[in-house]
Amino acid sequence: MSEYVFEIKGLVKNFGKNEVLKGIDLSVKQGEVVSIIGASGSGKSTFLRCLNLLEQPTGGNILYHGECITDKSFNIRSYRTKVGMVFQQFNLFNNMTVLKNCMIGQQTVLKRSKEEAKANALKYLEKVGMAQFIDAKPRQLSGGQKQRVAIARSLAMDCEVILFDEPTSALDPEMVGEVLLVMKDLAESGLTMLVVTHEMQFAKDVSSRVIFMDNGVIAEDDKPEVIFDSPSNPRTREFLYRILNKDI
Repeated sequence: MSEYVFEIKGLVKNFGKNEVLKGIDLSVKQGEVVSIIGASGSGKSTFLRCLNLLEQPTGGNILYHGECITDKSFNIRSYRTKVGMVFQQFNLFNNMTVLKNCMIGQQTVLKRSKEEAKANALKYLEKVGMAQFIDAKPRQLSGGQKQRVAIARSLAMDCEVILFDEPTSALDPEMVGEVLLVMKDLAESGLTMLVVTHEMQFAKDVSSRVIFMDNGVIAEDDKPEVIFDSPSNPRTREFLYRILNKDI
């Protein structure tokens, strides 16, 4: 088995004549937390959506433990249980309770019994601090609470990797911290994470690596202290100056 969870080679994604990803090369080892930063429109979310095959790549290869995920023989259903995704807008089932939201995938995809799915769901709802809300419907929760349920739902599928697509961007400022704290705990537990984020402090404090994307390419990929304190690419410096309002 490959030492890398992901090996991305020459990944290209076009929407019509618009080339959004222009040959992405990236390898991710188990346990790494990779934060992906960059301006809106730089291709960050499209990149994540290609990793989960929510968008079909136009070209290149995505290898998961050495297997190409776009091969016709590849088991996409099984893959998606191992590679979870947390979205900006939570994507919870509004007609289901918190507990049922965390059980339904286990029962339908993993074929777990109701009892096993419930026990597993409760374990992860406890982990994200949402065990007391198991009977609530999503409409009764704050944005931060919904996002924590969405994270628990991915964990309950026993995923190896979670892809986070700007998980705090739809939250009120006072709710951002509670979600970032859960993500920090997951990072410290050894979960492999790829995080598209505008939360620079999180990227600096929690990541093993930070990637700066610009105009569909990876312009810089390095340790957080290098990216935030002495980036080599002038585009990275320009972006961080705009975001942090200080010279790098």
